[in-house]
Amino acid sequence: MKYVHYNQGTCSRSVSFDIEDGKIHNVVFEGGCNGNLKAISKLVEGQDPQTVIDILKGNECGGRGTSCADQFAKGLEGALKKEAEKA
Repeated sequence: MKYVHYNQGTCSRSVSFDIEDGKIHNVVFEGGCNGNLKAISKLVEGQDPQTVIDILKGNECGGRGTSCADQFAKGLEGALKKEAEKA
C-alpha cells in the first residue's frame, strides 16, 4: 500500500513509500539533499519497517530537532499504525 508523509522542519517536503508483504519499497523523497536521500531510499529497500524506524528515529540535522531520516521514521510509524488498524 502507498503511503505519503508530509515532513515538518526539514528541507524535503514529503516522503512516499510502499509497504508490501511487511517490507519497505519505492521510497521517494520530494526535495531535500538529493544524493543523501536517494542513498537512504536504496539502503531501506526491502527492509523491515520497524528495523528502519529503530535506526533512523531521532536523527537530527542542523540542530532542527529532526531530519529527513527522522521524518521518514515518523511516516513509517504512522503507516504501521494504519496497517495494524486494518488487520
